Amino acid sequence: MALGALVAADSPRRSGEDDTHVRLLADSDAVLPPILVHRPSMRIIDGMHRLRAAMLRGEETILVRFFEGDDEDAFVLAVKENVTHGLPLTLADRTAAAVRIIRSQPAWSDRAVAAVTSLSAKTVAAIRRRATEETPQLHARVGRDGRSRPLDASVGRQRASELIAAKPDASLREIAREAGVSPGTVRSVRERIRTGVNPVSARRGTVPDARESDRPDVAALMSRLRQDPSIRFNESGRSLLRMLDVHAVGNQDWQRLVNDVPAHCADAVSALARMCADQWLMYADLLDRRAHATA
Repeated sequence: MALGALVAADSPRRSGEDDTHVRLLADSDAVLPPILVHRPSMRIIDGMHRLRAAMLRGEETILVRFFEGDDEDAFVLAVKENVTHGLPLTLADRTAAAVRIIRSQPAWSDRAVAAVTSLSAKTVAAIRRRATEETPQLHARVGRDGRSRPLDASVGRQRASELIAAKPDASLREIAREAGVSPGTVRSVRERIRTGVNPVSARRGTVPDARESDRPDVAALMSRLRQDPSIRFNESGRSLLRMLDVHAVGNQDWQRLVNDVPAHCADAVSALARMCADQWLMYADLLDRRAHATA
């Protein structure tokens, strides 16, 4: 990519580039990794020191990797990239970045912001209190897993009870989606209404019951993963999303694919499908074991 086509970074580094570090990179014989560029604006997300080093060497082009997304997502990625490698951000840089992220992503939990800025969740909570004193407070936060959880579970239960009364024939999932709670919580609320018990006072807390006996909604799970900052802002996570997106097809799609396979290819496709299924099951088992080990 031509150096002249690039725009200076919207950088979390408030003091700008470090001249000594630029000269160190320019004098190095090592092949520097590609810089990260926001494709819609051609603004540099990560790599201003490498860009200036290339200019100092008299080079006219530089290797780039592109990122698709909006400006605020690009800033979040810039922060994450700069706290994990290269010249680290200062505490003041990371604090200022946390303020900006809290204001642009108010639904993110303290832990989600902390994971990006390499601050503690307690520090982020204190920053949030200072940064949001004059702004309206949200009723829910998005955690590191991408799930939206009400700060007061009674709010979701109350909303669910109102929707059940207004739409008695609606499914658990429909009510859950509109109320922002889990289908298991809707089931609990519906049962309490049926038995004449107050549906709101079942249990107060910040996290609704997430257990459910029916099959997970694939579209909802994929949507949650795509919104999860700990997945969407790293290359491994984005690769996983791409693989899941390819495999997350519905029953009608599978039937169409079955019908489209020629008879003479059926055995080969069947064998490969079973091999893929075995690998996904092994992956799922490994994830389950890790989750149980850290629970």
